[in-house]
Amino acid sequence: MKRLEEAIGYRFRDISLLQNALSHSSYANERFHDSLKSNERLEFLGDSVLGMVVAEHLYRTCPDRLEGELSRARADMVCESSLAVIAKKLGLGEHLLLGHGEALSGGQNRPSILADAVESVIAAIYLDGGFEPAKAFIHKFVLTTVTVEKPRNMDYKTVFQELIQQKKGQVITYTLLCQSGPDHNKEFVVQVCVNGTPVGKGIGSSKKRAEQDAARNALEKMQ
Repeated sequence: MKRLEEAIGYRFRDISLLQNALSHSSYANERFHDSLKSNERLEFLGDSVLGMVVAEHLYRTCPDRLEGELSRARADMVCESSLAVIAKKLGLGEHLLLGHGEALSGGQNRPSILADAVESVIAAIYLDGGFEPAKAFIHKFVLTTVTVEKPRNMDYKTVFQELIQQKKGQVITYTLLCQSGPDHNKEFVVQVCVNGTPVGKGIGSSKKRAEQDAARNALEKMQ
């Protein structure tokens, strides 16, 4: 853990927070039979802290960019592939606590698991030391990974929202239709509707990714 703390650049007062951030749901279910002991709750919190810090950075440093451009830049910085790159730089994969099956199937190198671990570590730092050290971590590792000028990933939800809401009174909703698979390899199916009418459906390893896929599907149908 000390080696990981050195890589992160933060020394934990409560090391159990870092251990929790590295505990995948497959490990929590196998070891404790309790998914609440996994890093999923930390991931939820870390995602919000990350999004806010990146949004503030873009707002302050890109005064000539419109909302849509800022949204796409933020999405690129916090997307799965970008966070997975950061996780590999930090060596998070070798420290992950995985269930037996997930470990055998290469979970320590799976981009979705690595990306979730980065968000969980951010939350762990936030809970242990407050906002400033979490912000420092994000500035050091996330904001230097992707430039605003060279976006690599499309934020389909934002593009879809901008297109639909060109006409006033349009309401977009995303509904989780179903989820299946074991805890370490979930599959979510989401439907997107405009004013109650289904316009697209998506599949992903998380609800967030399924929503992106649903928006992509809706855009393809419109085109």
